[in-house]
Amino acid sequence: MLGLVLLLTAAKPAFSQLDPLAGRTPTVILADSRQAAGEGARATQAPAEKKVSPQEAEELFRSIDEILKFSSKDTDLPIKERVKRRMIDRDEVVAYLTKHMNEDEDSKRLQRSALVLKKFGLLPRDFDLPKFLVALLKEQVAGFYDPETKTVNLLDWVDAEQQKPVLAHELTHALQDQSFGLEKWMKVGAADLVESKKEPTSDDIENDEISAARQAVVEGQAMVTLIDYMLAPTGQTLSTAPQVADALKEGMLTGTSDSVEFRRAPIFLREALTFPYRYGLDFETALLAKGGKEKAFAGAFADPPHTTRQIMQPETYLTGEKIPPMPLPDFKKIFKNYDRFDIGAMGEFDVALLFDQYDGMEVSHRMYPHWRGGYYYAARPKGEPDAPLALLYVSRWSSADIAAEFAAIYAQSLSQRYLRAREAVADGAKTPDLAALHTLSGEHTWFTEEGPVVIEVNGDTVMVSESLDPLASEEAEKELFSAAVK
Repeated sequence: MLGLVLLLTAAKPAFSQLDPLAGRTPTVILADSRQAAGEGARATQAPAEKKVSPQEAEELFRSIDEILKFSSKDTDLPIKERVKRRMIDRDEVVAYLTKHMNEDEDSKRLQRSALVLKKFGLLPRDFDLPKFLVALLKEQVAGFYDPETKTVNLLDWVDAEQQKPVLAHELTHALQDQSFGLEKWMKVGAADLVESKKEPTSDDIENDEISAARQAVVEGQAMVTLIDYMLAPTGQTLSTAPQVADALKEGMLTGTSDSVEFRRAPIFLREALTFPYRYGLDFETALLAKGGKEKAFAGAFADPPHTTRQIMQPETYLTGEKIPPMPLPDFKKIFKNYDRFDIGAMGEFDVALLFDQYDGMEVSHRMYPHWRGGYYYAARPKGEPDAPLALLYVSRWSSADIAAEFAAIYAQSLSQRYLRAREAVADGAKTPDLAALHTLSGEHTWFTEEGPVVIEVNGDTVMVSESLDPLASEEAEKELFSAAVK
């Protein structure tokens, strides 16, 4: 998967690999949005920071066992043992984040992911992702449960009363861990396709979103409990006051006025950071409505979703929708003159991010449900470590018309991602205006400062090659579309 969904999943190629915490379930973004629920779902500005007093800390520690009982009753997940607890300061949080981000395996994946995200235009070319992530999480973390030490960590700079709803959230993670083993459960499907000696199969690509989908289950369940805890004094729950969830989700995307790092984050980061919370909450709400607590909590662990499409469109999970696997070309043959750099699925959430970036949320919400599969393969020319990253990206859509519309939006993105993008046209012909494109059919080539970009639309499938040499691009086209006909 293309990236960072979230900074909390066990790391997958590109987006979901950006996790410096390897599944340790910190509650981020709630630092901005936890106040949005309760008291009529009013958004309030956080008070000036002050340290939790020893007396407040003692009272907060005493409240943990009662809140754990609430979370257990709300989820029907049993309490099997006492949860350890401790109070930490900002320096300890930063040290924790930095340690896990700098671990060899995570660091390599983070570096790969950043370059692929920049190639797709989802991060600025000069963006220092590791440095920004530490600053962002330092600002946004509201608490976290560490399944490695079985400890819930409270923050000494966050108001004690505000931490209680966060405790309901984090203690839900403790209950999940006690029943299902979070670290082991999150590692399913977390294989690094780049480090594997073999080329990926269709099953490998299909499994590439498992971590992101499971993270949404983990966080979505905890969000349900957080909301129910906040509403408990009013006698309501998420099911009777759904507007509270809407307020929370809106607050996650906008942040508060003092959320400096979050508000200046690229669209991609804001969306990816909040994905498990926002869409996970909607997913769990749908399961609660369909099958009650048993289906929404223990049931979702026993029969978890596999893709971000199932999370974003819960009906596809509930009806057991099966999407045929994408046919793959012979990567080894196409990239014989290249060193493999990164591989992954381009799931429904990934394409939603592309639409968000290049055509806005309204178009994104209209288009992403039409996704029917996708993957990318990034490589570097052998012996040229400083050469531009070469990319093959293939996507499949619900119809040829939707594929043509996606291809046009992708082509329009070239003018934002490259300093120059000039389409190859016949002598004397006028160069088409990218901004005027509404659909794109057939094969088109643009010349950029990083090499050619080829976009070909064939029925419901779109192939994109960027910075690949012409022979490799032609081989990919032949391999892909001959395979698609079979």
